[in-house]
Amino acid sequence: MIKRTAVPATAVTTALLAALTAVLAAAVRSDGYDTAPAVLTAWYAAAWALFGAAAWTLRRVPARHVAPLVLAGSVAVAATGLLAEPRTSTDSYRYAWDGRVQAAGISPYDHAPADPALKPLRDRWLFPEGAACRGPGRARIPPEDPRTVACTRINRPSVHTIYPPVAEGYFLLVHELSPPGSRHKPLQTGGAVLAVATSALLLYALRRGDRGRHAAYWAWCPAVPVEAVNNAHADVLGALLTAAAFAALARRRRAGGGVLLGAGIATKLLPAVTVPGALSGLLAEGTTWREGARRAAAVLLPAAAVVALGYLPYVLLSHSSVLGYLSGYTQEEGYDDASARNRYALLRLLLPDAWALPAALLVLAVLVGHVLRRGDADRPWRGALLVTGAAFLLLTPGYSWYALLLVALVALDGRWEWLGVAVAGVAKYVGGRAVGDPDLLGTTAYALAAGAVTAGWALRRWRPGAGPRPPDRPSHGVLERRTG
Repeated sequence: MIKRTAVPATAVTTALLAALTAVLAAAVRSDGYDTAPAVLTAWYAAAWALFGAAAWTLRRVPARHVAPLVLAGSVAVAATGLLAEPRTSTDSYRYAWDGRVQAAGISPYDHAPADPALKPLRDRWLFPEGAACRGPGRARIPPEDPRTVACTRINRPSVHTIYPPVAEGYFLLVHELSPPGSRHKPLQTGGAVLAVATSALLLYALRRGDRGRHAAYWAWCPAVPVEAVNNAHADVLGALLTAAAFAALARRRRAGGGVLLGAGIATKLLPAVTVPGALSGLLAEGTTWREGARRAAAVLLPAAAVVALGYLPYVLLSHSSVLGYLSGYTQEEGYDDASARNRYALLRLLLPDAWALPAALLVLAVLVGHVLRRGDADRPWRGALLVTGAAFLLLTPGYSWYALLLVALVALDGRWEWLGVAVAGVAKYVGGRAVGDPDLLGTTAYALAAGAVTAGWALRRWRPGAGPRPPDRPSHGVLERRTG
């Protein structure tokens, strides 16, 4: 009887994966972001629906087939991101430029791309001229010859780079390994390698019990091939390092986990929001202040050391601030002004605009306190997911690639309802271009995501058997207790 049902389950999941891969390939090859955003949104909706169906049917696939199927699906899904140049973001062009600048022995923090001092490093790929400037995603720059039209693919060419040191090191590494004239492909290939590596890490970290199936939440998620591979966002490296950090922390390898977490923070800064999760249960009942301080230091000191050591060479070599455009970016995105860019959209449905930021900080403080007191040190990713997901719902960001970190935490914890937050980001960033009121669509999507999270919490609270199976305790061999 088992064999008769096992084969169809595997076959159905494989067929759904094939359909998901085909839809993602069509979405990536489509140039609909600028020309037909409604069509592109429909492709994305179909991809997310197929992803959900495939993850659902994976529950009935025999355990021995899960890891090969998840990993093979990860490779196929990630490969779709390689089928075209970046479609919905131009950030990778800045990555390529920063790598080129560093290879020339110049700090990426010292000059904006439009700075005439860097003209010798320009080429016709990143700095087109004439008719090539008519395409979308081009920023005008002063030309050498006033009779010509000059532009660049790099966004915000008049500001200094914003990326932290580990990301800059990655950009340099990719540049050094890239064949001449390879353009965007090396960064996309690097994103694909990192995406599949994250799938393999999750499968290893979740290998005991029935939790390996949760790795599919990352491996097959449509956000991964689009944002990590096609758009080649460095967030994928931050997600990999953060997932590795929490896998180490769950095994009580606090120093190693702190080092990995620090590397994740020094890649994209956003993983800093997971620090409370890394300290889960720090103030739990029965824990002395001395013991709590020792445990916190074992994680925080290595993390801080990695961030500081990562920045140190750039501080010594740079003549400008290594923080680059960070302060300007936070102002541009409206994190200090609730009325800008529809920030804090859900809170502003209930509160005056002026109250939104203080309310967000208050809610996050309460959640951080809860994680520090009641968090599960055996599953620190749960507290990290709670704080990170709540931050997304409170701030309602408009860039869909930020959610790569959240997707990795969902895969670790298995609470799939948080994936709705990633869907909301896509709806706001891509779907918003297809409607008359993009802010309304984004707010609605985030409200639905908040509703899904609340429903999932209620379901698990009142019907424990309906939630994902909890992991075995360390004494049963899933997580080996280590000290230090």
